Amino acid sequence: MERKKFLTGGLAALGLAVVAPFANSCKKESTKTSTTTSSSSSSSSSSSGSCTVTSSETAGPYPTITPSGYVRSNIVDGQSGVPLTIKLTFTNTNNSCAALTGALVDIWHCTALGYYSEYIDTPGGSYASVDYTASHFLRGRQTTDSNGLVTFTSIFPGWYSPRAPHIHVHVYNSAGTSLLITQIALPTDVCNTVYTTASPYSARGEQDTANTADMVFSDSLANELSTVTGSVSAGYVLTINIGVPA
Repeated sequence: MERKKFLTGGLAALGLAVVAPFANSCKKESTKTSTTTSSSSSSSSSSSGSCTVTSSETAGPYPTITPSGYVRSNIVDGQSGVPLTIKLTFTNTNNSCAALTGALVDIWHCTALGYYSEYIDTPGGSYASVDYTASHFLRGRQTTDSNGLVTFTSIFPGWYSPRAPHIHVHVYNSAGTSLLITQIALPTDVCNTVYTTASPYSARGEQDTANTADMVFSDSLANELSTVTGSVSAGYVLTINIGVPA
């Protein structure tokens, strides 16, 4: 069942009441299909000495099926949108937050209109399902440098109901062992500007779910919110530090 339909209408269509345990299980996204190893789902952060581990999340929805096949820094792949440079800096919380070098970093996010590649997807509203199973846009893998940095060239992600705008991140060590899965939130003021003034985002308008009401970020926004600078005309730069227990 598709992500939005399940969360918003699945039980209602069956005539069932939502009991507390089930409602709690929907606070974080679940993985639909994945060949990656998921870390444990937890919205809370933890500390190692003076360093803080970034909150762990599930890999869904729609993780990259074969991440090793998309080693690239430019992940635009023909998608329309406002340019976004994504700069992620990783630190090792088990080593006094020293730069985490040589780690494999996968990212993926939706298009300006809320679609994911590699799946048959529906972003909700009046938008129809589209078969993107043969496409791989807005997905990529890079290896952290001596400063723990990876940089991707992309577009500003759109949104879909019932989620706030976000970017997925999966970090592995050099041997391919999963270290952390998390998600990145974007500042609401920047999102509002992009979604109301830039094409093709303005066709959908502002997101319908705030960061503070989001099922993932509502209890972990403090260490998953990125800094975004720039403008619609010049493009934006996203930066965030991510603590990983390596």
